[in-house]
Amino acid sequence: MIASHYDRCTKPKLKDLGLRSALSLNFTCKLSRRQRQRQRQRQYIMRRFLKCCITSSVSKQSPDSKGSRDIMEKPSTSNVNGSVQSEQLNEEVKDSISNSATNIILNHDFSGGLHLWHPNCCNGFVVPSESDHPQWLSSKLRGVFAVITNRTECWQGLEQDITDRVSVGSTYNVCAWVGISGPPQAVADVTGHSKIEYEDLSVSYLFIGKTSASMECWEKVEGTFSLSTMPRRVTFYLEGPSPGIDLLIRSVVVSCPSSDQSDSQRTGSLCDDNEVEHSSRIQDLMMALIVENRTQNWNGIQQEITGKVQRKLAYEVVAAVRIFGNNVSSSDVRATLYVQAADQREQYIGIGSVQATDKDWVQLQGKFLLNGSPSKVVIYLEGPPPGTDILLDNFVVKHAAKAPPASPPAIENAAFGVNIISNNNLSDGTNGWFPLGNCTLSVSNGSPHILPPMAADSLGPHEPLSGRYILVTNRTQTWMGPAQMITDKVKLYLTYQVSAWVRIGTGATKPQGVNIALGVDGQWVNGGQVEINDDKWHEIGGSFRIEKQPAKVMVYVQGPDAGVDLMVAGLQIFPVDRQARFRHLKVQTDKIRKRNVILKFTASDPGSLVGTFVKVRQTQNSFPFGSCVMRTNIDNEDFVDFFSKNFNWAVFGNELKWYWTEPQQGNFNYKDADELVNLCTSHNIQLRGHCIFWEVEGAVQSWVRALSKNDLMSAVQNRLTGLLTRYKGKFKQYDVNNEMLHGSFFQDHLGKDIRVNMFKTANQLDPSATLFVNDYHIEDGCDSHSSPEKYIQHILDLQEQGAPVGGIGIQGHIDSPVGPIVCSASR
Repeated sequence: MIASHYDRCTKPKLKDLGLRSALSLNFTCKLSRRQRQRQRQRQYIMRRFLKCCITSSVSKQSPDSKGSRDIMEKPSTSNVNGSVQSEQLNEEVKDSISNSATNIILNHDFSGGLHLWHPNCCNGFVVPSESDHPQWLSSKLRGVFAVITNRTECWQGLEQDITDRVSVGSTYNVCAWVGISGPPQAVADVTGHSKIEYEDLSVSYLFIGKTSASMECWEKVEGTFSLSTMPRRVTFYLEGPSPGIDLLIRSVVVSCPSSDQSDSQRTGSLCDDNEVEHSSRIQDLMMALIVENRTQNWNGIQQEITGKVQRKLAYEVVAAVRIFGNNVSSSDVRATLYVQAADQREQYIGIGSVQATDKDWVQLQGKFLLNGSPSKVVIYLEGPPPGTDILLDNFVVKHAAKAPPASPPAIENAAFGVNIISNNNLSDGTNGWFPLGNCTLSVSNGSPHILPPMAADSLGPHEPLSGRYILVTNRTQTWMGPAQMITDKVKLYLTYQVSAWVRIGTGATKPQGVNIALGVDGQWVNGGQVEINDDKWHEIGGSFRIEKQPAKVMVYVQGPDAGVDLMVAGLQIFPVDRQARFRHLKVQTDKIRKRNVILKFTASDPGSLVGTFVKVRQTQNSFPFGSCVMRTNIDNEDFVDFFSKNFNWAVFGNELKWYWTEPQQGNFNYKDADELVNLCTSHNIQLRGHCIFWEVEGAVQSWVRALSKNDLMSAVQNRLTGLLTRYKGKFKQYDVNNEMLHGSFFQDHLGKDIRVNMFKTANQLDPSATLFVNDYHIEDGCDSHSSPEKYIQHILDLQEQGAPVGGIGIQGHIDSPVGPIVCSASR
């Protein structure tokens, strides 16, 4: 079993680890001494299951050891260091050498010199006989053996290609007798591995066994391995001692016992009733690397892959993970890339994440691409709460194949504009509807006869509505309302528009939210919502899209407080033809944004102009057309070329935000923003400043949240002065306080006047910049906090208090855009 602990003091400073070859994953961990009792329990169980058929086995490593490929220990009791006399060892060596009938290692005893063996980036020779025994070597290390010398890395050793002598499904037993030569009293770990090279050029390693070797006697490395699939190449090798220490190898035997014997051993190892219940879990853990004693979410396991990845190439990451312990049954596990540039700039890149459990292995997948040429690259796993172990069974990094362009999904019989709601005009009473919860449904008259405007824009001319509506009474919970099953009517990959008239009854003491929701296999999907503060009919609109076949889809209307009646009329859910919408927009673009251009040419002889060829090429676009850009992008010259040729405005992803420019109090980082400003300025690209402040508390750095009121006010003033003085005249626009409809950190801590004062101070420091409000979900109808009406009122309130608001920002965070819904926000 792998029982290892990864310990890292501070996240930005990653520990240097050795790497053997391109794209291999050679993890080095530590086992905490605080886990000795837990480790002894694991080892006891391990010994009871030693004869189970497994692919690899691992145990602990001393806390100060570094540079080895894995921290593993063979699950065998036959090799106890220092407890066997040299005479007995020599007899064991002779027995193992002579028992080579089924050995797949050729020239296993070096009687043929180093024939078929390959020293890996080092030198080797064979001591041929007793008479040639080197004087510098202990007399206890006798016989014919190989000496691997001039080793400058711990992974350098001796290897042999065994591809054509192994097969899928067989379990191979390994026994290698090894020693070392180095400083007096030197002791070093020697490990055995199989290197697996696949057809897609990815590489993985199977740990086989480890022993602590010395200069006094031959020690045995033993273990097992097996192959689940047949790779392109399989190489057996021995490695491990520190640089400068010679590796001595007496013999190597890799054999495949009969299946009958293996079955007998396996059956015998599971006969104890007290341990049968643990067998399945123990076998899983024996093949996994366990990262334990984690005290921070970012604690995990890492490997440096510097020099093994190339810039501007996409890489795919695949790992099999589980979690264990601390009463946590499910948690997020993330793969992250730490990148350090030549100028010591540090960056963390999220590769991928998965929700892991303590019951089953799950696959974590992701991709990454490096634009620059970093001085250091480290990949690592992190995520679960402190005290929860991460189990790693496999970790592969390989070149990502270029994915072909995705073909559009095949959609048959898409009835665009056809309502999938049954009995929506209520001509058959409430047939097809049912109450969600213990509420009461009835039909009444008096609702609007016209279609809601957003639906009318999509559907065009349409027959009037019936004027009938569903009245929902006796509501004792907010989620109670009319419902209908639409499972068989929803098609995958279609965008559906949702539309209805809604109204609330009397008795409400505050504004009431009404929501059209969908229950998709138990998951809530927002189909649109509105906030009501009167007794009038209100349009509610939204959209959704389903891309995975559901077992059950239910639509229902909910929202007002318990005791408040709900009225619903003309509910429609229909698929929209997005291609038709695009065609419409193209016509509108040609009509609104294009004009005829008349070119007039004059000449003394008009006849000379006949047949003249005229070519018109647009060299600059005055219409603002921008893109987000990040510091890491500009290391890629291809990106810079495309960006500078196609955009005339830019906004930074994170580099201007307060948490980026001052992550700790007084520790400023304007270097990234400076480089982006210089790039855009050199290409005549205008800049939007996003953002001076961010009102959502989760986006405020911890040191700011911890300040007292007076200190926070000073910090806000310093932020304004520092940022706008530094970049005065360089940013044409600023988002002053981002997402004020969704957060109120600064207002809650400094009072309502702070928002207006931020605008006033920013205007004083850089009068040339246009100051914006900026928020999201304004235009998609799914967020009652940020409806167009609320946004307009918010802006008017700021202006009435003297805030120089000069622009309105709308973030395009729309999951399933529908043209008429988006356009309705600007009416």
